[in-house]
Amino acid sequence: MRSVLQLRTPEVTGDGNRHHGVNGNGSPGDSPIAARFHDVQIEMSHGAGGKASRRLVEGLFTPLLLSGPSKQLADAAFVEVRGTPIAFTTDSFVVHPLRFRGGSIGELAVNGTVNDLAVSGARACAMVVTFILEEGLRSEVLEAEVRAMAAALQRAGVTMVGGDTKVVERGKADGMYITTAGIGSSLAGVHIDARTVRPGDKVLLSGPIGDHGITILLARSELDLEADLSSDTRSVLPMVEALALQCGPGLRWMRDPTRGGVATSLNELARDCGLAVELFEEEIPMRDQVRGACEILGLDPLHIANEGQFLAVVAREYADIALNALLQTEGGQEACIIGEIRKQPANTVMVNTRYHGTRIIDMLVGDPLPRIC
Repeated sequence: MRSVLQLRTPEVTGDGNRHHGVNGNGSPGDSPIAARFHDVQIEMSHGAGGKASRRLVEGLFTPLLLSGPSKQLADAAFVEVRGTPIAFTTDSFVVHPLRFRGGSIGELAVNGTVNDLAVSGARACAMVVTFILEEGLRSEVLEAEVRAMAAALQRAGVTMVGGDTKVVERGKADGMYITTAGIGSSLAGVHIDARTVRPGDKVLLSGPIGDHGITILLARSELDLEADLSSDTRSVLPMVEALALQCGPGLRWMRDPTRGGVATSLNELARDCGLAVELFEEEIPMRDQVRGACEILGLDPLHIANEGQFLAVVAREYADIALNALLQTEGGQEACIIGEIRKQPANTVMVNTRYHGTRIIDMLVGDPLPRIC
């Protein structure tokens, strides 16, 4: 889940991911602030990107660590250094199993960091990495993930400039955890802000949903199913750059729908802009294998995580230009317009079903597929 503060101060500007920021006077914790997080203990659902994650972030982290004059959660923070905006993000990866069809934790760590910057309107430049390694991890497993990370860095054109390593006792880290931090430079002409979204704007999706989450589930052998399905992990930067080039002034908002899926990302948008998001179910691309697995498990595909897709909201007059830009970019051949921004019902995501009905879709509740990224 994205949980970064958007700050507007003379020295610092932030609007980003996870837990970045300073308070109004530039130093954390100068005065006692009441926390609003009342859950008795931390559960798996607090890391799933849905409602429980929101309670944790907004009830505890934001008031105590990220207090400031303006707040908006997004994917990366923009900090001004001597008048130059620098995008900054951080993420942690605890996927199980470490390797899965179409990717692995090392590749995922690079792509996830690059994508958080990309959908915030920035091009990744450099990264640092921390490895939390479990005693007993086989050296060839670690080497394979380092090589996967190096290959992903090369594809993305990003430099790894440093890192750290810790080793914990056997049974304490499920083999390996990876934490990254990335910095990037702003894409010219792009300003991503949910508050700029207007009724009539169009919602674009870069490709089929649910591939990553269902692939991870199948890799755990928890389902007696066979499916020709792979994770969609990849860098979305080339597609984002195509949008920025062709329709930068009309590009309002972007998000990569990872934990919590498309539904959670769009519910966050609806709440941040105070408008409604109307989706057209028949237009949402999805592979038959994903649809079938979700039907068997009773899951909504709109809640399933993705690691190589992104959502964008563009002004109505730029919609055709934006879609054409994606369709002509490698990896964007299945992009489509899946919805529209409405005035009412405010703060709501609704889906027009294939049976000509309408349903309200909320943020993810619980954690049906834990440890997926």
